[in-house]
Amino acid sequence: MVKLKIVSYIRHESTLYIPEDIMSKKIHQVLLTDQARQELTSYLHKGVHPSRVLNRVRVLLLADTGQSDGTIAAQVGVIMGTVYILRRRFSTGGVDEALYEKPRPGHKPKVTARIAAKLCSMVCSDPPEGYSRWTLRLLADRLVELERIDSISHTAVPER
Repeated sequence: MVKLKIVSYIRHESTLYIPEDIMSKKIHQVLLTDQARQELTSYLHKGVHPSRVLNRVRVLLLADTGQSDGTIAAQVGVIMGTVYILRRRFSTGGVDEALYEKPRPGHKPKVTARIAAKLCSMVCSDPPEGYSRWTLRLLADRLVELERIDSISHTAVPER
């Protein structure tokens, strides 16, 4: 039996006893092949990868050794929920699903590569008469004037 001490926000303590065999059962187990383990280990030693991906690699490697979620979370520096989510993503989709996020939905950017190229050429050209240099407002107005874009704020211009 494992003894868990539960403390609520109203300073009420209670103890919960859970049999160890229930706690040790993992719904989503990480079982790596030798090739996958070598590939993940190479992530840690070769190349440049985002820290988020490196933490996920560490979690998967430790989960493959059979360690508990709490131990893995403490060693890697993440919360237990992250370990659980990575286990689940690995068991449902494999290594790539666990390491990388799916693209998030959202609107497409107004300033495309073609508009950004036009913007660069405008900045390199001479400013309009009466101005000594291009301002963000002038650039935004000129993009709309040339019908490159329907509408754009001057604050959105420097994003590209």
